[in-house]
Amino acid sequence: MPHGIRFFLFVMLKNLISSLLAACIMPLMGGNLSAQKGLELGAWLGASHYFGDLNNLYAINEPGLAFGLTGRYNFDTRLSTRLQLNYHRIAGDDVHSRNAFDQRRNLRFYSDVIEIAPCVEFNFFPLVHGSKEQFASPYVYVGLSVFHYNPKATLQGETYALRDFGTEGQLPGQEYNEISSAWLLGFGIKVDISYSWSLNIDLGYRMTRTDFLDDVSGYYPDYTELAINRDPIAVALADRSIPDPDKPAIGIPGSQRGDHNENDQFVSLGVNLVYYFGKLRCPPISYPGGQ
Repeated sequence: MPHGIRFFLFVMLKNLISSLLAACIMPLMGGNLSAQKGLELGAWLGASHYFGDLNNLYAINEPGLAFGLTGRYNFDTRLSTRLQLNYHRIAGDDVHSRNAFDQRRNLRFYSDVIEIAPCVEFNFFPLVHGSKEQFASPYVYVGLSVFHYNPKATLQGETYALRDFGTEGQLPGQEYNEISSAWLLGFGIKVDISYSWSLNIDLGYRMTRTDFLDDVSGYYPDYTELAINRDPIAVALADRSIPDPDKPAIGIPGSQRGDHNENDQFVSLGVNLVYYFGKLRCPPISYPGGQ
């Protein structure tokens, strides 16, 4: 991961921890912060983008459709928890790279990612629904992403699920897991449209625990064993490199196919339309004799 991105994530996480500590202290100092307790539900639409072995220069050149559902519970005007169910289309293609090795490697993929993401969220400023003064706030959040993915590629007009072909020599039954997780960090801004409705513009960054979002991680396999253990199609999917008579071949068994030292990542940017249900109040308790 580039140093600049590492520094940005460190600063954002540091600010979030400081903000959460402040949120724990402020109620002890008084003030009616619980006035905005309540549930919010919404839906969002936007785009996702992948970073990994098939986009190792962090280019923003192949965004995919993304959308999802949001549930949020506000503990007060600043602190809340959030749960999202999301869909992301991510993709990568060596043809877009400026790196000569990547262009000759000639790999590509796309994947439909289904995600569930619980988070803790903090508003930098108090946000009071219906207020003419406190109707907007930037916010940050941190959480966990658990997702299902299945990288695919098209070869001679047919689409194949790459995991099923063990393109880096995985034996049947030893494929990488289709379910993985990620740390989720993000920030955005909330703006009230009315007492009940608000818009949230949100950017989320996922540092995953897998290097196989793109089916590329380590080394080219032994093609004879791959054809025996899998299928001749697996050989064609594993090595799609472009020959160059003036340069050494790329797809030699045991040579580098990807960088296994760094896991893949993906981000999302979206606009969320949210409805606020207001504070959920319990019915008053009645006592015998009207007391």
